[in-house]
Amino acid sequence: MSEFWLISAPGDKENLQALERMNTVTSKSNLSYNTKFTIPDFKVGTLDSLVGLSDELAKLDIFAESLIRRMAQSVVEVMEDAKGKVQENLLANGVDLTSFVTHFEWDMAKYPAKQPLVSVVDTLAKQLAQIETDLKSRTAAYNTLKTNLENLEKKSMGNLFTRTLSDIVSKEDFVLDSEYLITLLVIVPKPSYVQWQKTYESLSDMVVPRSTKLIAEDKEGGLFTVTLFRKVIDDFKTKAKENKFTVREFYYDEKEIKREREEMTRLLSDKKQQYGPLLRWLKVNFSEAFIAWIHIKALRVFVESVLRYGLPVNFQAVLLQPHKKSCTKRLREVLNSVFRHLDEVAAASILDASVEIPGLQLSNQDYFPYVYFHIDLSLLD
Repeated sequence: MSEFWLISAPGDKENLQALERMNTVTSKSNLSYNTKFTIPDFKVGTLDSLVGLSDELAKLDIFAESLIRRMAQSVVEVMEDAKGKVQENLLANGVDLTSFVTHFEWDMAKYPAKQPLVSVVDTLAKQLAQIETDLKSRTAAYNTLKTNLENLEKKSMGNLFTRTLSDIVSKEDFVLDSEYLITLLVIVPKPSYVQWQKTYESLSDMVVPRSTKLIAEDKEGGLFTVTLFRKVIDDFKTKAKENKFTVREFYYDEKEIKREREEMTRLLSDKKQQYGPLLRWLKVNFSEAFIAWIHIKALRVFVESVLRYGLPVNFQAVLLQPHKKSCTKRLREVLNSVFRHLDEVAAASILDASVEIPGLQLSNQDYFPYVYFHIDLSLLD
């Protein structure tokens, strides 16, 4: 499973023994894989400042998770036909996300532990905000290009009634630069080909004999040319409609056709040029954002542990990886049982949800006798 539980308990002898019991039970019952999660000693400051940081980190945690999800989705969208290789590009420090989390080490170079906690949190917040700003601008530019290209490509799809004809027709299909003559394009249903050949010359006066030619077909019909005098266009259209022949409103403009083809070529070239740099940026900054997110989790464990267990700072953090989804309920029961002494009232309410304790409002989804945070990597699959 790509799900982790990050917990902490006080670091005194009694609770270290409780952690050992937890490790023994979860190992024997094959509930989870557990490893120590090392968090450096930070400058604590005042308890009031920790309370403020607790709220700020909770918001930053949500923001970071949302950001890496959006970045992962952007990788999926950019890679398009190579979606099977997406996970190869969602790495942290060059390793898969599970390995990074299970072998986490605090990055002292990026986030010096000797700095005040407020400064460390501020550094993380500014880093993530900058990544989000860049993500918006880069993906917006790429998506605009992609949308314009898709719109052009859609024009060349569909049936003869709706699609562009500029990539079908050629200059040789038309009588051009004539004061009196004009070539029209007519869509004829397949069952009516013979009728068209027999009647098109007589649909109106002044139709040039033997001027029709089939230049394209789809499942429903064919696109025919016909040349006639300009002054009978309206009459010819009316008679054609009566016979279920459809005149497409199209007039050959070599400059416009050339412009459209050049635009398609340019957009394809621009998309190809932007693809590599954008994917590289996403890979690098997804890694940076993910690393920042796990550092935020570590900070939350530190702050909540100090607020929960008091000073001096003395706690042990542990990372648990449940083996199966079906194990999580049993694993939760083991943890609540082992650490119920940390908060007897809370533990009792969680272990027996049917017991109502006057004056106590607890949700077993957001409060436990021990410090607990959740890391769910399945959201990035």
